Amino acid sequence: MKTIRLTMAQALVKFLDNQYVSQDGTEEKFINGVFGIFGHGCVVGLGEALQEPDHSLKFYQGHNEQGMAHAAIAYAKQNNRRKIMAVTSSIGPGALNMVTAAGLASVNRIPVLLLPGDAFACRQPDPVLQQMEQFHDYTATSNDAFRSVCRYWDRVNRPEQLMTAALNALRVLTDPAETGAVCLALPQDVQAESWDYPAEFFEKRVHFMDRRSLTPEALGRAADLIAGSQKPMVVCGGGVRYSEAGEALAAFCEEFHIPFGETQAGKSAVTWDHAMNLGGMGVTGGLAANMISENADLIIAVGTRMSDFTTGSKSSFKNQGVQFLSLNVNSFDAYKMNAFPFLCDARSGLESLSLELRSRRWISVYTTEISEARAAWKKEVDHLYFDEESGPNRGYSQMRALGIMNEEAFADDAIVVGASGSLPGDMQRVWRPRCKDSYHMEYGFSCMGYEVSGALGAKIAAPDQEVYSMTGDASFVMLHSEILTSIQEGIKINIMLFDNNGFGCIDNLQTSQGIPKFGCELKYRNPETGRLDEGGKLIPVDYAKIAEGYGCRVWRVSNSDELKLALKEAKESPVTTLIDIKVDFDSMSGGYMNWWRVGTPEVSKKKTVLEANKDLVKNIAEAKQY
Repeated sequence: MKTIRLTMAQALVKFLDNQYVSQDGTEEKFINGVFGIFGHGCVVGLGEALQEPDHSLKFYQGHNEQGMAHAAIAYAKQNNRRKIMAVTSSIGPGALNMVTAAGLASVNRIPVLLLPGDAFACRQPDPVLQQMEQFHDYTATSNDAFRSVCRYWDRVNRPEQLMTAALNALRVLTDPAETGAVCLALPQDVQAESWDYPAEFFEKRVHFMDRRSLTPEALGRAADLIAGSQKPMVVCGGGVRYSEAGEALAAFCEEFHIPFGETQAGKSAVTWDHAMNLGGMGVTGGLAANMISENADLIIAVGTRMSDFTTGSKSSFKNQGVQFLSLNVNSFDAYKMNAFPFLCDARSGLESLSLELRSRRWISVYTTEISEARAAWKKEVDHLYFDEESGPNRGYSQMRALGIMNEEAFADDAIVVGASGSLPGDMQRVWRPRCKDSYHMEYGFSCMGYEVSGALGAKIAAPDQEVYSMTGDASFVMLHSEILTSIQEGIKINIMLFDNNGFGCIDNLQTSQGIPKFGCELKYRNPETGRLDEGGKLIPVDYAKIAEGYGCRVWRVSNSDELKLALKEAKESPVTTLIDIKVDFDSMSGGYMNWWRVGTPEVSKKKTVLEANKDLVKNIAEAKQY
């Protein structure tokens, strides 16, 4: 047997460089680069292997471990999980900084390979710098924290263990049903230890992502459910996008006259102007989808996790006889909402159902309800986009700013990236995608700080499209380190920073439950009460100056004319841009016919809180229990 003597780290790089995926006859290189911040836990092991020019894995220098992992996740998301990046860090704090990102990847079903350095397997120099010591378990290190947020976890304690560890890592990363974060913890001494690896381990390996089809029996049962309904509704989830099933879903809904609502992950799988597209649904959804969902007698959930924001905490579907049919590659998701589970690829399932229903000559009984709901919602969005320049406090309207971007300034194929605060709610409701895969929202973990890093990853995935980071001021403050990576690499992104002086979304939630404003606005402490309450003065922050210090081109705007000029000039800029948009604190959109369950107190000195709790109890009684 032919062998090649390499260090474990060198073998890992050589193996990763030869992994490919194939779907529908198209073969692509799977792992296309490595983000990293070198420290003593990885620089002389994996770092030495990456420094060698005998591989094609491009190395990107990150500037915050969580941020660079977010960029890698966004790269995979924008590539519909067909291409990924690996991410490496040192031990201890560097590794732990990636735990949040691991959770984000797993929740959103996005593949990312994390390669944190680890303590010495031999234990001779213990305790080493940044080593976590647990008195009850000597084998535990900081990297054990990844166990609860990764789909696969392993520690390579001997160089020959790499072979089984790496194969299992790729097994999970390339499985549409099981994918998420994978962590291979790499003890720093083992990274440098050598082994005679079989040469076949490094041969080109193609992972076939075959589409799972419905069995004839399952197809018949699913078709029976649909044919037995009168007014079904489809939920277009992220699985539609990752399966590249947008065209199949659009054709299915059009042929059988079935309306569909979009989740955050599913939005832009089909363009906004499709005749059956009702737009966003659920807590952050719009009027059209939420009106139709109330009376639907069958919910066809395609590739969706059916989260609380999609289902209105299980309250959105009010038809007493409503049933649920789920098409999903993941059985865990398929069983949600007590659905009839059908395990299949989204595109394959929709195409098979189309053939079967066509043979039965079935069509829904909707008449004008869909077009009327769409027209009413279009009128409402036009009003939000164009009619109000100012918000309720006479500051610049956030909705007007979004309208200018969506309807006047951004190219049709521009990619918008977001994650947290009020912007995801506003954008799921009103944003009108005109190009597939142009709406990139991380709303499974809704992680503050994803926006800038995510824009970088999306831009690496789609270098010929303008990419816009849609972020609030609070998210920007939390994490914007990868601006520096964008400058360093000459990868231009555009940061639309909506400054509403703090956590406006959570302030809205707080006050909606009868609680006075407290701790959510960015204000100085109230000198009279000594508290962070409504009486403090706002803290003015020049976010443009921060970005300017990194080398970005920047603008400061507070009205539509200034914004239009800034957007025009930003589009022409060759370097990363930031537009600091001062918007009214309460100028985001409101809810439309939906409810979200939160933990409103049963006991309080505030009558307004008790009234909110009464509403909570009432809504719980009306919602589905499982």
